[in-house]
Amino acid sequence: MKKIKIISAFAMLFFLTGNTIFSQSNQDKKGFALLELYTSEGCSSCPPADELLGKIQNELKDKNVYVLSYHVDYWDKQGWKDIFSNADFTKRQYDYAKYMEKDPIYTPQVIINGKIDYVGSQETSLRNGIKSALSKPVSTNLSLEASQNANSLSVNYNVESTSKNSRLLIAIVQKEAKSNVKRGENAHRVLSHYQIVRNLQFVDLNKAKKGTALVHLPKNYNTQDFEIIGFVQDMNSGAILEVKRA
Repeated sequence: MKKIKIISAFAMLFFLTGNTIFSQSNQDKKGFALLELYTSEGCSSCPPADELLGKIQNELKDKNVYVLSYHVDYWDKQGWKDIFSNADFTKRQYDYAKYMEKDPIYTPQVIINGKIDYVGSQETSLRNGIKSALSKPVSTNLSLEASQNANSLSVNYNVESTSKNSRLLIAIVQKEAKSNVKRGENAHRVLSHYQIVRNLQFVDLNKAKKGTALVHLPKNYNTQDFEIIGFVQDMNSGAILEVKRA
């Protein structure tokens, strides 16, 4: 009987210690919030969202919160062509519409962690969404290291514990810009933009979860006014699994 009690006590101690280690490991993997804003200079309801996302970026950039602003091109035929617009970003928004089974697409739309969308100018809802995202555990590990070579960027990446059908997206982000809009819904206004995605490159992780990606840089790229944000996305559900700055 004494032997059985000793073994049981040891097993219980091991169990409790193991749970403590497991709990601490989970706590080390802090949650994150990736805010993807779909916007346009041709949309009169977009400037308040642009300003709000800039405010959130400034306030929470050290809190595992990341902002990406994609300028779509479907407003370009309404009297003003957005200089940052890109058809690829419009396609990305349509892809999200399929994932979330939401139609039609709209601006300003913010999607958090690829799972839920918000009207980009609704501050209370956005902040609640950020709080919820930060509280969720992270199971994927991502490391990035970037080095510039002339007009391109070499990004060394390593992804662990990811889903089978996933990919790494590397965004070249211009932190701020102003634009003097002369026509369209925002005619005669100077608009401020933040966290503008200038290039978005994909890496298929089914081929290799560790390697080096070569990314083209915009002509005016410099390390002070731009940053590199990489994130892993599950292509079956659209969910963002992890995000990091290089």
